[in-house]
Amino acid sequence: MSLKVWAGVAAAWVGVAAIAAPSVYEQREQDWRNGAVVYQVWVDRFAPAANLEAKRHLYPAPKRLRAWHELPTKGEFLPQAKVWSHEIDFWGGDIASLRGKLGYVQGLGVDVLYLNPIHLAYTNHKYDALDYQAVSPEYGTRDDVKALAADLHGRGMKLVLDGVFNHMGRNSPKFQSALADARSPYRDWFYIGPQFEKTAQARVWWGAINLPELNLENRAVRKHVFAARDSVIRSYLRDGVDGWRLDTAFEFGTTMLGQMTQAAHTEKPGSLLVGEIVNYPAGWLTAQGRQPPAADAVMNFTLRRVLLDVVERKLKPATAQRMISRMVADSGIEPLLKSWTLLDNHDLPRIASRLPDERQRRLAQVLQFTLPGSPNLWQGSEIDTLGDGDPEQRAPMRWDVVEAGHPALSFTRQLIALRKAHRALRVGDWRPIEADQLLAFERHTDRAMDTVLVLANPSAQDLTETVMVANSALMNATGFQDLLGPPPAERPHLDAGLLRLTVPAGSVRVLRPVFEPVSGYTPYKRTP
Repeated sequence: MSLKVWAGVAAAWVGVAAIAAPSVYEQREQDWRNGAVVYQVWVDRFAPAANLEAKRHLYPAPKRLRAWHELPTKGEFLPQAKVWSHEIDFWGGDIASLRGKLGYVQGLGVDVLYLNPIHLAYTNHKYDALDYQAVSPEYGTRDDVKALAADLHGRGMKLVLDGVFNHMGRNSPKFQSALADARSPYRDWFYIGPQFEKTAQARVWWGAINLPELNLENRAVRKHVFAARDSVIRSYLRDGVDGWRLDTAFEFGTTMLGQMTQAAHTEKPGSLLVGEIVNYPAGWLTAQGRQPPAADAVMNFTLRRVLLDVVERKLKPATAQRMISRMVADSGIEPLLKSWTLLDNHDLPRIASRLPDERQRRLAQVLQFTLPGSPNLWQGSEIDTLGDGDPEQRAPMRWDVVEAGHPALSFTRQLIALRKAHRALRVGDWRPIEADQLLAFERHTDRAMDTVLVLANPSAQDLTETVMVANSALMNATGFQDLLGPPPAERPHLDAGLLRLTVPAGSVRVLRPVFEPVSGYTPYKRTP
């Protein structure tokens, strides 16, 4: 075959490869971690156990087993147990009862189920591990975790666990051994010394004497937690778990957090490691001179603060827009799509208590579901559960409210369905819309008609404004349909990249482009 013919064949193959190669957006869609809807569950308080009497012995005094209708209230400090009494109040939920409610979770449209800690621990919150490799018997066993993962996978969902590896519980046999014997093999697993004798006898997390910190500089500790094949992180992934949310991940530092992420990926490529990072996220999500980044994703507290401040009118919309643009530029869109966008969780006031004004609350929720990221719902927030501080925000799930058909539940389902119906909201890029008084942005892909425009007005007055949509693929005279509100009297149209529209006070318009062909004609005939 001549050189000329070979060149022609090669060119043809290159052309075929170029046609067949998936776009960056198609690649994002193939990764379950991008833009997923995450639902957070506290096993003890999600669904009542069917066999509560049979396991009542698992809650010996001073622990208390509460009735499902009771609300958590702040208790008193118990010197002997070294915990607060409300930390050992239980409602009796378990993994079996959770599995019985997976139909509800699936019906919401959830992609990922995230569980608060389930490992063996003394308290109800389980952030004081006694043994990472064991599941608390009140919840079940490792086999129950495997069954839960299998159930979720059969429903097209994933399972993420909460890993608490910065500290263990004071009652841990390892810590008790280390405390009692200077020659214990676990002595160097913790920070024990005379400087701590007047307080907790060891270095503890934020002064909580029940939470002695682990010495992660100790090679044996790292092997136990993540470095060895039989480590905690890797062994649960082999059980079917799909990822980890790491508690207080900012305390690991970028190097060690990166090692944990790599360990998870070694065991299960494509698994998720999301860090509870309250810091500005960029340095944890980009390489910063190291390969790879420290974590796949973060719990995006920076975005949460910007979102809530603008909704509460503490931050000007234009300033909020600049902050988000800076964060996207610094962090990169890819890890932000995997990062969790939260309004509340077990540590924070419920969104219905933080934003009692329904218009503000609904505005915040729309932004949560339209900004780049993975919306993270805390159980019960979809029915406007109240709770303004610890432990009130940790109330058991109100199934009677679910069955009654709460309007907030319908709104949440609408938002989840909106994301699932619009590719740009799940995996699209971010671009600010030039506006003066609105928080305005677009989510876009390589297809013009995928574009979604979001224009939020947190003020107390209706606003009419001309904004610039800097999307060259959108053709002149393209109209826009509101995906949430009723059809307006007149559909706004793009005029040379500018759009004039009214956004009512305390509301948000979510728009998609619509161009109805005229006698078969459309200017989009050669535009993807």
